[in-house]
Amino acid sequence: MARKSGRAPKGERLRASVPHGHWKTTTFVAGLRHTGLTAPFVLDGPINGLWFQAYVDQVLVPTLGKGDIVVMDNLGSHKGAGVRKAIEAAGARLLYLPPYSPDFNPIEMAFSKLKALLRKAAERTVDALWDRIAAVLEEFTPQECANFFAAAGYEPV
Repeated sequence: MARKSGRAPKGERLRASVPHGHWKTTTFVAGLRHTGLTAPFVLDGPINGLWFQAYVDQVLVPTLGKGDIVVMDNLGSHKGAGVRKAIEAAGARLLYLPPYSPDFNPIEMAFSKLKALLRKAAERTVDALWDRIAAVLEEFTPQECANFFAAAGYEPV
């Protein structure tokens, strides 16, 4: 990933090397708790209903406990038939946000920070990008994650 903008001294042109190719899509999925990001999953390609169901079954559900609340937006892959069943079988509740309401989704702020850190690192290979994602996950503090929830309008529990 490369930065979208930069700075240079007044009157001078900004010069930086930026790849001019077609990158493959890398998809990052995770959950957000008050204590940090949980159940991270990186997919080499775009996500669809089958991949998301596999993520829920194999990565997300094992981290859920009785009384947990899972909040999702209305992406089509989030609404697969087995998604609700798997989450509720783990003792958690599943709630969907209203359409077009990213301001109510605290993980959007976490993803914004994640993308900024990845652009700053400017990795040029998929393997290096995946390694950087793993390293960057440690930079999300519990206080910061709690602030993401508060900024989205959720009361602390």
